[in-house]
Amino acid sequence: MTETGQDLLAREFEAQRPRLRAVAYRMLGSLSEAEDAVQDAWLRLSRTDASEVQNLAGWLTTVVARVALNMLRSRGTRREESLDVHVPDPIIDPADGTDPEHEALLADSVGLALLVVLETLAPAERLAFVLHDMFAVPFDEIAPIVERSPEATRQLASRARRRVRGTAPTPDADLNAQWEVVDAFLAAAREGNFEALVAVLDPDVVLRADAGMTGLSRHTRGADTVASQALMFSRLDLTMRRALINGAAGMVSLRDGRPFSVGALIVRGGRIAEIDILADPERLAELDLTVLDG
Repeated sequence: MTETGQDLLAREFEAQRPRLRAVAYRMLGSLSEAEDAVQDAWLRLSRTDASEVQNLAGWLTTVVARVALNMLRSRGTRREESLDVHVPDPIIDPADGTDPEHEALLADSVGLALLVVLETLAPAERLAFVLHDMFAVPFDEIAPIVERSPEATRQLASRARRRVRGTAPTPDADLNAQWEVVDAFLAAAREGNFEALVAVLDPDVVLRADAGMTGLSRHTRGADTVASQALMFSRLDLTMRRALINGAAGMVSLRDGRPFSVGALIVRGGRIAEIDILADPERLAELDLTVLDG
């Protein structure tokens, strides 16, 4: 059977899909919205004369970026009106290794803490930073997407870069060392040992807990405050399971066999510098946790 032009186009698109998902995930911090953006790109490609597309990878990246930018702009007003903490969608893997399908999504150490910082950027800043700094797209190709000059686009990325470097903590590289600190934190919480909790927390540790519309979201800072929150959390009858959250040591907690929260912990300098928790029941229900089975 001879391969048709549409079949060939579909095959070429599928080869680009992992990279396109990675672009969209960094832009949107949402796995479902990233999939929607990629699917939108395919629909546009299927209606386009492919013979006029000289650089398919570049064309698709531009389309996904435009779609994601529109999504960011459309949800901006809604986010500004809400004071609740927002934690992006986590990528969850077993503690003993990353799913091959997640490797492209997690390239360049895209931890949850970085995505939290990206959420604070203006849409055009986020796009310029993601495309240039993470995917090496030249500024003269990004400029038409954000409707700026190349120099103005360079400034957008520069502002975003300063925010990221000044806010997003970089975790310790040794995963085993991360687990030691996380295990010490969980043990101290179970034992109700306030002093031991404080000892494994950075003095300026940040805790973000996104509980959705339940009204239980938190954004707190400081070892004493976070230790107190951890002690309150430990009183719940939860089953804790180790998991890699965006490639770093973390945990999934279950209550009565159902997901209760997903926690990403950033260990820096041998102490926990940031804890990002997703506890929104609606969003937890959408996560695929079958990777932790078995």
